[in-house]
Amino acid sequence: MAKLGNGMEFEGESLFQPKDFPSTQLLLIYPGNGGNSSASLCGPGALKGVDVKGKIVLCERGGGISRIEKGVEVKNSGGAAMILMNEEADGFSTLADPHVLPATHVSYAAGLQIKEYINSTETPTATILFKGTVIGDSSAPLMASFSSRGPSLASPGILKPDITGPGVSILAAWPYFLENSTVPSEPTFNIISGTSMSCPHLSGIAALLKASHPDWTPAAIKSAIMTTADILNLGNKPIMDQTLSPADMFALGAGHVNPSRANDPGLIYDLQSEDYLPYLCGLGYTDEQVSVIVHQTVNCSEIEKILEGQLNYPSFSIILGSESQSFTRTVTNVGEATSSYGLEIYNPEGIDVIVQPDILEFTEVNQKIIYEVTFRPNNYAQKGTYKQGYLNWVSAKRVVTSPISVFLA
Repeated sequence: MAKLGNGMEFEGESLFQPKDFPSTQLLLIYPGNGGNSSASLCGPGALKGVDVKGKIVLCERGGGISRIEKGVEVKNSGGAAMILMNEEADGFSTLADPHVLPATHVSYAAGLQIKEYINSTETPTATILFKGTVIGDSSAPLMASFSSRGPSLASPGILKPDITGPGVSILAAWPYFLENSTVPSEPTFNIISGTSMSCPHLSGIAALLKASHPDWTPAAIKSAIMTTADILNLGNKPIMDQTLSPADMFALGAGHVNPSRANDPGLIYDLQSEDYLPYLCGLGYTDEQVSVIVHQTVNCSEIEKILEGQLNYPSFSIILGSESQSFTRTVTNVGEATSSYGLEIYNPEGIDVIVQPDILEFTEVNQKIIYEVTFRPNNYAQKGTYKQGYLNWVSAKRVVTSPISVFLA
C-alpha cells in the first residue's frame, strides 16, 4: 500500500515485501514532471541526472520496458522505493512482481491522484506499507486488462472466448534466478501472469475431468467446463473487468472455471470429430485446408454444410437482422437417470428468445434430447449493438448455463 504525506492510501501489489522497510515518510518524486516522457517510464538510463537518491520514485507502466526493469533503474539510481502506476488501458489491473526494491503497483486512477498530490506541495512524501498476502478479496476474480477479448473475427458464429481461468500473479516453482538469469539456481518460486498461466490451469482441469470421465470427448469436457462456470465474484456480484465495470462475454466467455461443478454438469453438449466437418466446410475453407485440419481427406461438395450457429456448441453467438433465426441443440444426460430440467431465460435486450420444448424429461443416462431456440428481434432492438443474455436448464440439483451473444445488424 502506498501512503502519501497527506494521509491518502492506495492499495497496490508486490511479491517482494521487505519486513524492514521504514514506515516513516520519504521524499516522493515523479521524474516525468517537466514533460520528460522518457524519465516518467524509468527505462534503462532514463533517470541519469535526476536526483532520486533516498526517495520514492513514481514510475509509469509501459514503453516496452518490463515492470521489474523500471525498479532496477530506480535502484541503480539510488532510489529507496518505487510506486508503479498503470497506463490508462490497464485500469485497475495490477500485478505482484518480484521487484528488486521495495515497490507497489497501483491502478491508473491511483497514479493520477498521486501525481496530483506531488504537484500540490513543495515537499511531497510517501511510504509503502507491506501487509502480506490478502486472502478472500470479495472482488476476486477480476478480469485482467491483457486477457484476450472477443468476438471471434474468424468465426463470428462461435462465441469467444470460451472460458476464463486463473492467470494473474500465479505462484509456482521456478528453476532460475529471479533476475532472469539462464543459469539454474537452487529451487525457488516466482510469480507469472498471462495466458501461459491460465492455459495450464484449464489443461489440468481438462485432464482431471478426462480421468474422472474416461468416455467423455473433448467437446463434452469443454461443455462441462463452460456450462458450470462462475459469473459472480466472491462478493456474489458480477465479475468485473479492469475498469471495475461488469465484464461482458467478450472478456469473460462463459465465466470463470469451477472444476468441482464441471465434474458433475448434469447435461453436456457433445460433438464427435466428424460433426465438425459440416461446420468447417460451411466456413468456406477449401478441401485441402479442411483435410489438413482433420487429418483425413475431405470433399466438401459431398458434405451438407451448416451455419456456424448450428454447431452443437454450449453457447450461442448470433448475428440477427430483422428476421427471426432458429437453431437446434442436442443435450446428453450425464446426471441421474431420472431427471427433469426446466427452462430459465435471461433475454438479451431487444430480443425475444423462444425455446421448444421448455422442459427436458430424462429417463436414462446418456439419453439425448433435441431442443430448438428461436431468436426474434422486438420493438426495443437497437441496430449496431451487441446484446447478451443466458439460457439455463435448471433441475433440483444443477443449473446448466449457455451464454447468448447477439449482434443486431
